[in-house]
Amino acid sequence: MENELLNIFDEKGNHFGSATRQEVHKFGYWHETFHCWFISRDGEKEYIYFQKRCDSKKDYPNLFDITAAGHILAHETIKDGIREVKEELGIDVAFNELIPLGVIKYCAKQEDFIDKELANVFLYNSQKAFEDFTLQTEEVSGLVRADFKSFCEFWLGERKDILIEGFELNNIGKRVSIKKIVDKSLFVQHELNYYERVLKLINEHIRLDKNPSLYEV
Repeated sequence: MENELLNIFDEKGNHFGSATRQEVHKFGYWHETFHCWFISRDGEKEYIYFQKRCDSKKDYPNLFDITAAGHILAHETIKDGIREVKEELGIDVAFNELIPLGVIKYCAKQEDFIDKELANVFLYNSQKAFEDFTLQTEEVSGLVRADFKSFCEFWLGERKDILIEGFELNNIGKRVSIKKIVDKSLFVQHELNYYERVLKLINEHIRLDKNPSLYEV
């Protein structure tokens, strides 16, 4: 996986070659990724979904993250990113079912890891039950949801913790239901600017979905 080739870009977004995934994160090259956020409506509430990264992941093990995400390889198009949904969550979603939210440029740094992403972000209105998902155990060890309004308040500093519910896989691969209060230490710490933009765009979609007349000019 570390030797997979990714397209690399300069600060202005111009493509200038390719590099291995290892080189991309070592030298901090801009590269393309695919992010897909799941939301759902249950009664009067909207929910947002997170995968739990498995404990063997090199980066951010055991943390909650984007519902499905991954790198766009050098030979792929953005549309090919839909494979991440099938691979990680085990459900079939067509690319034309996704709602494009645009490209968000952001950077995350650790000691020896520089992740400069041109994130192609999409939204999926899910009607799936937790039982419908089959997780890729090498990558994902759980799937949970949180009230969307509460998550916005949580990430933007208006509350310190949040209720999540869903399931995770135990050490023998059996599903275990979870429902607990968690804080930010259990989530991947993407740039605040990333979360602000994603949450704003999702909120706009929810508002328009509830009030179709707002689409009218």
